[in-house]
Amino acid sequence: MVEDSFFTRVHEVSRQIPYGRVTSYGAIAKYLGAARSARMVGWALNGSKHQAPDVPAHRVVNRNGFLTGKKHFGQKSLMQQLLESEGVEIVDDQVVHFDQLFWDPSMLNDL
Repeated sequence: MVEDSFFTRVHEVSRQIPYGRVTSYGAIAKYLGAARSARMVGWALNGSKHQAPDVPAHRVVNRNGFLTGKKHFGQKSLMQQLLESEGVEIVDDQVVHFDQLFWDPSMLNDL
């Protein structure tokens, strides 16, 4: 199924996000050649809880650095706690210094 393949590729890219860094749904979609599929990236990450190895979905935020996916982590503050445990500062549900912490998947060699 095409969707499964896309979801698998989203998980693979997400596993490459360095500790203490963040990227966006749209950046992953663009890297995968589906620039208009940011929501589909979100769906793939929402369903990644039971993947092995783990998928660090908490490192993916919206294009402005907001924690828009936080409701999918069970506890309201879990996404923020996971990011803060990696040294990422969050204020009012937004990554502080987003432009400096942003990791661009296009820097990867093709998966």
